[in-house]
Amino acid sequence: MISRTDDLGAPDLWRELARMESAIEKLQDGTTEIPSEVDRLSINPTLQLLQPSWKVRNSTAERGEDPSGGTAGPEEWVLVWKDPMTGEIRADPALEEDLLALKIVVEGIDPGEVAAKGGLPVGAVDRALDRAVRRGILLAPRSLIRRDPTIFRVDEGTEDLFLSARAFTLQWHITQDCDLHCKHCYDRSDQSSPTFAQAVKILDDLHSFCRGRYVKGQVSFSGGNPFLYPHFAGVYRATSDRGFTISILGNPAPREQIEDLCAMQRPAFFQVSLEGLAEHNDQIRGAGNFKRTIEFLGVLRDLGVPSCVMLTLTGENIDQVLPLAELLRGLADSFTFNRLSPVGEGAKLELAGREEFAALLDAYLAAAAYNPIMGLKDNLFNIVRRRRGLKPCGGCTGYGCGAAFNFLALLADGEVHACRKFPSRIGSVHEQSLSEIYECEMARRYRAGSDGCRNCVIRPVCGGCLAAAQGSGLAIFEKRDPYCFMHTWEQSMKSSGDGNSGGAG
Repeated sequence: MISRTDDLGAPDLWRELARMESAIEKLQDGTTEIPSEVDRLSINPTLQLLQPSWKVRNSTAERGEDPSGGTAGPEEWVLVWKDPMTGEIRADPALEEDLLALKIVVEGIDPGEVAAKGGLPVGAVDRALDRAVRRGILLAPRSLIRRDPTIFRVDEGTEDLFLSARAFTLQWHITQDCDLHCKHCYDRSDQSSPTFAQAVKILDDLHSFCRGRYVKGQVSFSGGNPFLYPHFAGVYRATSDRGFTISILGNPAPREQIEDLCAMQRPAFFQVSLEGLAEHNDQIRGAGNFKRTIEFLGVLRDLGVPSCVMLTLTGENIDQVLPLAELLRGLADSFTFNRLSPVGEGAKLELAGREEFAALLDAYLAAAAYNPIMGLKDNLFNIVRRRRGLKPCGGCTGYGCGAAFNFLALLADGEVHACRKFPSRIGSVHEQSLSEIYECEMARRYRAGSDGCRNCVIRPVCGGCLAAAQGSGLAIFEKRDPYCFMHTWEQSMKSSGDGNSGGAG
């Protein structure tokens, strides 16, 4: 809809329309190419910024709103550009945040300076830039969190997307304090938690790390019980202010505490644990825990917080996995399991047998086809999926074993580990920056995984579980996950005359 903003005559209006049409035709002729890659945040070279004498209105711009969250500026500008993803030519009213994003890039202004000058959280400025990238107004460099292509190769059964992470997660065990005493707890050592000032410094370091690698930052708060950390609300707000996605791995909490968090930023998900059906779970996690957890899932649903239930798989609860998944249908948004890592108090529990574990993967995958909450977290699911001719799933962290790749574990005392499930120290945030820790030789070694998986065709989505290998007393950088049955399956395929399954090393 075009509205008159002055006494614009028809010839003038035609000239304005002709200018708009000329801008569109310039994009249609294809003379301006959009680069497939850029080395810094850049303006889409097809973008044209026009200031017409008339005003373009639509249902959202009329109200000064935009679906992406921006607001229309006082002066009317029109953006015309070719979408780098679809090739579609677009023309939209420019929003204030569009103009801000363009100014930041053109003048090379640090987003932190813009946030400080405008009295905004830096996350708000980052989100404006992200929205401009998603709309195609700006072009962003590809993620620098990438697998080493000399180690992680792609075949026709996997995709390049598994070699490049778009997000980086810091699993922050911010306190050791806990209101439970689970029989499989990895670590109940006495560690000092960070001060509020130290916590904010860590968040600033993480923000710098993610921005420098062109990835979205995520923080998963855990413990212990993160709600027992005395500065948790303040650190949660500081995390939100920096634009991070936030999730919680914790115990059932009072409704009021979850409401307070939602008022700041709704968690991307809240993960709780159940170790089987009621009787077995309460033997592991304490009397009444099963009932409290089920009730808490209802609270999360009422508040619109996605819920995830995690089970630690042992020899004692392997037969309860499928019944629990069925019981949770409609109560939780997702359900998954991790194999027990026999460290800490978990060393006293019985591991699941190798053959019964392989059988569980088969049965679980079949049940998951009919139960939408069942997630596929264990990397070895990809052996079964390959056998069935299915596309691979992302496994443990979305990229197979994500140890020191798209994921780091930060303990309460500042130690950084490649994986929380077993001792894998690679540095300390009180002594080094996250960038220094991430690039250190030991972190690189964990990222490379086991040499025993080097030639496996599903390595980009698997790599087994280093914690499982360590718990079995194996040399984790040399031997495969002891539960891996890829080689056994391949041998059976070859003996049956099908030699196209690929090598497992």
